[in-house]
Amino acid sequence: MNIEFTEKEFRRLLDMVYIGNWILNSARGDDRFEDYDDLQEKLFAICAKRGMRALVTSYMGHYFPSKAFEEGGIHEAIADYEDAVFFDILAEELARRDMVEENLSQDDMTELTNRMNDYMDEFEKNGVDRIVVEEE
Repeated sequence: MNIEFTEKEFRRLLDMVYIGNWILNSARGDDRFEDYDDLQEKLFAICAKRGMRALVTSYMGHYFPSKAFEEGGIHEAIADYEDAVFFDILAEELARRDMVEENLSQDDMTELTNRMNDYMDEFEKNGVDRIVVEEE
């Protein structure tokens, strides 16, 4: 299979592959999905051949994203995603907890959405500063 990319398109593909591999493998320790690591390495190896040496480093015949690539803003994009997901999940979990405590149906999507929106408004204003965990 041959696919033609402009340099800009290929650079975006590198970002997407890196982000995807980060999400799949960053928390797995030694139990990584190696086929995703292999695909990432294959694409970064192309950088060396395409005049994009600043994006890749090699070690013992393997190719990895360079420090310049990793410090070029990709982790800020990942952090933004992680923050958004964290607050979305937290808002839904808290809204569902409140509905259970009030014996409301969890199937009431309007109620759930309204409560989630209330929590999201709180998080946008105050982050987690006003979250308190009380001991029973």
